[in-house]
Amino acid sequence: MLTKESVLEIIKKNGVIKTQTIVTAFGSSRQYASRFLSTMVASGEILKIGSANTTRYTLPEYAEQHPEILLSTITRVFQNKLLEEHIVLNQIEATVPLLLKQPENIRSIFTFAFSEMLNNAIEHSHSEKIIVNISLKNDLLVFTVNDFGIGVFKNIMRKKHLQSELEAIQDLLKGKTTTLPVSHSGQGIFFTSRAGDEFILESGSYRLIVNNTIQDTFLQEITGRGKRKTGTRVTFKLSISSKKHLKAVFDEFSNIDEESNFGFDKTEVKIKLFIRGGVHISRSQARRVLVGLDQFRVIVFDFDKVPMIGQAFADEIFRVFQSKHPAIRLEATNMNETVQFMVNRVDKPHTA
Repeated sequence: MLTKESVLEIIKKNGVIKTQTIVTAFGSSRQYASRFLSTMVASGEILKIGSANTTRYTLPEYAEQHPEILLSTITRVFQNKLLEEHIVLNQIEATVPLLLKQPENIRSIFTFAFSEMLNNAIEHSHSEKIIVNISLKNDLLVFTVNDFGIGVFKNIMRKKHLQSELEAIQDLLKGKTTTLPVSHSGQGIFFTSRAGDEFILESGSYRLIVNNTIQDTFLQEITGRGKRKTGTRVTFKLSISSKKHLKAVFDEFSNIDEESNFGFDKTEVKIKLFIRGGVHISRSQARRVLVGLDQFRVIVFDFDKVPMIGQAFADEIFRVFQSKHPAIRLEATNMNETVQFMVNRVDKPHTA
C-alpha cells in the first residue's frame, strides 16, 4: 500500500529514487505517484533533486551526508505572461535545495535580491521571455536575470525625459528612481546593488559594476559592433560565508537618527560617475548631480577618484542647494586636497 511510511522506507533503502521506483513498487499510475511525492516534498519529509526527466527524491539527512547529489546550477526560461516572482522562487528552491541549507542571512539577501530583480524584469522590461540562472559553487552564490526588452537605462531615460542612458544610470544610483511610481518605490536596484559582494547591470551600451568588496563603482562602455546588450542582464554575486545581514544594508540608508521616521532617507552619490573625464567645473554639472536629491535627509557626496572641482560646482552644491534645503545634511567624503580646498572655500549657510 502506498503510504508515506512505505515511501520513506524505500528511500531509506535506496538512498535516492525516481518516480518510476514508486510506480513499480506499488503499481500506481505515474501521475498519482508524482503527486504523492510532491506532497511529501511540500511537507519537508523528502527532497526533490532536479526537474522534468532528471527528477529524483531523497531524504534530507541523506543529502546532508552526500551533498554531491544536490543540484548546484539551474537555468530556466520563463514566458513573461502572468509570471510571479514568488512562484518562480519557490520552484527554484525546490529544485536547488542547497539554497534552503544556507545561513539565514544568506537566504534573506538572496530572496530579496532575486525577487526584486525578477520583479523588475517582469513588470518593466516588456520582454516576452526571461532567462534565470542560479549557481552555488565553491562558496559563491551567483544569479543572473536576463531579459530582452526595452532595457533598464533606456526605459528610465524615456520615462523621465533624460538626455542619455548615462543620465539614467546616474539617477538610478541615487535611489528612489522608478518608471512606475504608483506601485514601486525605486529602491530595488539601489539596495540590491549594495547587498551582495558584486552587482553587475548591463543594458544597451553600458555595464555598471558595483563591487562592495573593494567599495567601488565602475561604469564600462560596451563597444564593438553587435555587442550592445538588448534588454537587461543583472548578475548578483554573494559569498555564502559572508556575515553581511540585509537589515544592516537597509539601516545604513534608513532612519538616520532617533527622531527620523522617514525610512529610506539617506543616499550616497559617486561624483566620478557624472563626468566621464573626472573633472567637475561648472554649475550646470552640479545641478545635474543634484536632480532628485531633495527627497533625502542625508546626502553623502563621494569624491573618490575626482582630481578637481571648480568653485562654481562646489558653490552650487554646498551653498545654493543647502540654502534651498536647510534641513538636509550634506556630507563629503574621499576628497583629495584640491577638492577639499574648493569645498572649504564655499561660504556655507547655517543649516538646521
